[in-house]
Amino acid sequence: MDNLVRRLLKASCTFALAAAVAQPALAQSTRKTLKTANKFFDQENYRASIPFYEQVLAKEPNNALALFRAGISYMSFDKEKASDYIYKAQRLKPKVSKDVEYWLGRVDHLNYNFDEAIQHFQAYNTTLKKNDTRKVALAQLIQHSKNAKIQFNSPKDIFVKNLGPTINTAFSEHSPVISNDDKLLLFTSRGENVTGATGSVANPKNKSIAADGEYYEDIFEAKRIDDENWEKPRSLSGALNGKGHDASIQVFDNDTKMLMYRQDENGDIFYSEKGGTDWTEPKKLNNNINSKAFESDAYITPDGLTIYFSTSKYSDQNTLDIYYATRQAGGDWGTPKSLGNVINTPFDDDSPYLSKDGKTLYFSSRGHNTMGGYDIFKSEFDSVGRTWGRPENMGYPVNTPDDDTYYRLSPDGSYAYLSSYRIGGYGEKDIYTINYIKNAIIRGKVYSLRDSTVIPGVELVFSGTQADKTALSYRDVTKPETGDYQVNVLSGRTYQVAVSKDGKNIETQEFAVPISTNDSTVIEKNFYVPYVDTTNANLAQFKKIYFDTDKYKLRPESIKELNNISGILKANPGINISIEGHCDSRNTDEYNIVLGQNRADAAYNYLKKNGIAETRLTTVSYGERKPAATNDSPENMQLNRRVEFRVILKEGETMPTMNPAGTGASSTGSGTSTSTGTSTSGSTRTTAPLQPGKSKVKMADGTKVKTKVDEDSDKVKVKAKGANGEESKTKTKEGTIDAKTKDANGEKTKVKTDND
Repeated sequence: MDNLVRRLLKASCTFALAAAVAQPALAQSTRKTLKTANKFFDQENYRASIPFYEQVLAKEPNNALALFRAGISYMSFDKEKASDYIYKAQRLKPKVSKDVEYWLGRVDHLNYNFDEAIQHFQAYNTTLKKNDTRKVALAQLIQHSKNAKIQFNSPKDIFVKNLGPTINTAFSEHSPVISNDDKLLLFTSRGENVTGATGSVANPKNKSIAADGEYYEDIFEAKRIDDENWEKPRSLSGALNGKGHDASIQVFDNDTKMLMYRQDENGDIFYSEKGGTDWTEPKKLNNNINSKAFESDAYITPDGLTIYFSTSKYSDQNTLDIYYATRQAGGDWGTPKSLGNVINTPFDDDSPYLSKDGKTLYFSSRGHNTMGGYDIFKSEFDSVGRTWGRPENMGYPVNTPDDDTYYRLSPDGSYAYLSSYRIGGYGEKDIYTINYIKNAIIRGKVYSLRDSTVIPGVELVFSGTQADKTALSYRDVTKPETGDYQVNVLSGRTYQVAVSKDGKNIETQEFAVPISTNDSTVIEKNFYVPYVDTTNANLAQFKKIYFDTDKYKLRPESIKELNNISGILKANPGINISIEGHCDSRNTDEYNIVLGQNRADAAYNYLKKNGIAETRLTTVSYGERKPAATNDSPENMQLNRRVEFRVILKEGETMPTMNPAGTGASSTGSGTSTSTGTSTSGSTRTTAPLQPGKSKVKMADGTKVKTKVDEDSDKVKVKAKGANGEESKTKTKEGTIDAKTKDANGEKTKVKTDND
């Protein structure tokens, strides 16, 4: 905690105690509770103070003093609650503290309200005398808010993920260290599982409690289960546990040695070696590295010849700077040298870490253009000038208005770990992973919503924005041979997809692409659009036929139309058709798939009896999934209870000119399509797929139907058994229909067709 904060807290405490004593109406027990809370607050033991302030507020919810100081205490654990409490205290009592504007600025800054924070800091500045030394620190806070506003409004495409409750607790977790095989995580925790963590943090006799009222730090390790999960952490206290804080820093020499921090002589750097499954008693690095000042963190290069470390030994302001030293002929560390003023600032510069090639330095700093507290910076090494370049702020969301420290790359450098206190975390500092959002391959086809035919020559334009609002645009055209398209887009955002053909917009759809943190993610996405191919005008010769509710018996007018279709097919022996059954939405999706198939089968059987070869016919059911009208009236529902007929074209073939019925050669034709003649489910989906699981349906005519859908809805199995002994088994998977049937006379049929 900086000196300005300590001075303000001390003044605030004195003011609060005096005000509390001056209230004779305050109950004796409440006054005593408030006094206890203020005592912990004055000791900077905020965790211990909060329960006592809450006890006061339970009895006196409008106690401005308790609200104000509880709000300051919550800033380390719950930023949003801290804001609520401090603002409420100021509304109840505008002069609850002479420093209230300062604290409103601090809490607004932490909650990303940067303009409001600047206004409060400026208002507080007017209350200070001209030569008040606090003005310098206040100017820096104002600059932090300005920096934060710039970074927040120019975010990076980065995915920040909390490691979860197995690793993180309501206390502070930090200093992540990952093994070379990326399977073992070492980290530091101040949680309730540390050595000696017994009793309450409010108990001054508890020897496991540090001066700030928190548990002492211990080192833990956790084994990776998979990409998302870790085993329960194991404490490495044993030989690594000192009398105060112990923190992980780095593993090196093929994970056989560890650098660690120990609270010795204000804080020093130690190392330990792996002995079997555990670590040996830590040894202190030599006096060129350690001193009676504060040494906090270090990093040894892969060749073992250079160490970078943070120390306050050479600072007039007792702040941390980054130094480096090299191994001497005898094997120990030589005289340290500063990284210079390009890296080091008058404020704390800490936690050095280098990329494997040694060309990039990552470190944490309270100086430079920080968003507030510690930020992560990187500097590139100039091999010609032999100097480190100007540090670059890693930007939001790597950095936040609060402390962000201990940036460590994964072994392959594809992602990183860091420790940070963020809104939405588990308490104080948590450990997070930092992943750069990568591209994803989106591929598929464009289908006509009317008849599910593939549409070649369609242009798709994916329009979106980067995190910083920079426009993104990706384009492809469906191939003439296959109707496929493919685009490589930045993942983790929603795109507006404009679909057009021949320069005319068909429609624009939204498509949300999930976050991908690798460049090999492939997402299949088919688009269904209201496009009608005018070259298919001859389809008008095939009229739809309609059915009664829950029936698949042919009506007299349907038989008349089927006779017309039969005549057209005989006059055009090269034409094959798809017979497509549809339903309204009165029953379940599974039921309607079967009912739609039965309707298609009724038309198929009639045409077959009328002399059309079964090789020229194929059937498919769409159930309720392709309505011709909304199912909001009896009239519209009638329009949906239908069978449609579609000419099947070969790949690249255009619609032929058909002879009218009664002309041309009378032939059943030889065609290439096959008929299922069975209850099958459609392989093309235009609405939500079947829900995964099993279902049983009994039709009105006594037919029993069992349906099984796999988890991805890509494979559907349907078994049907009729009242007269007829049976069918149908399996659809990725567009392929595989069916076996047995009619009432025992005649068996096997059919396999690809509806794509």
